[in-house]
Amino acid sequence: MNTLTAPWRQGVQHAWASLAEGWRDLRRRAGGALTRFRHDAAPDNKAGAAWGLVFADLRVEDDRIIVRMELPGMNREDLQIDIDGDLLSVSGEKRIEQESGDGGYRLMQCAYGSFRRDVSLPHRVDAQHTQAHYRNGVLRIDMPRVDRDRGRRIPVHGA
Repeated sequence: MNTLTAPWRQGVQHAWASLAEGWRDLRRRAGGALTRFRHDAAPDNKAGAAWGLVFADLRVEDDRIIVRMELPGMNREDLQIDIDGDLLSVSGEKRIEQESGDGGYRLMQCAYGSFRRDVSLPHRVDAQHTQAHYRNGVLRIDMPRVDRDRGRRIPVHGA
């Protein structure tokens, strides 16, 4: 009987290992978009929503990189932007606006609390000349590139 179940057991182990590797790859690739919100700012939140998406677009141009993030319901004073090498980090805190009344939440799908979203940059940028603007729930970060390759004509000298 052991000889009959051995191939089946080996197939299940192989399938499990393949599934686990696929899950690790998905987490690695998409991990930057899925953002954990810590509810330090909202201890009365019992809905349990601890994850949210911070959507981002990254556009590479010849002389700059532009990152655009959707952060509705935030104040610009609550956002912090850091650049460390090729990593852009945007963090902040989204607070729950308490309304008057005795009712509680029946459905809570918005994420609240502090968050951090990291974006790997494809090129080095000049952090000193980076500018950020926040308007209508959209954060736009404009970063000049410092490593763009510019062609140069080399003169040929003769004797």
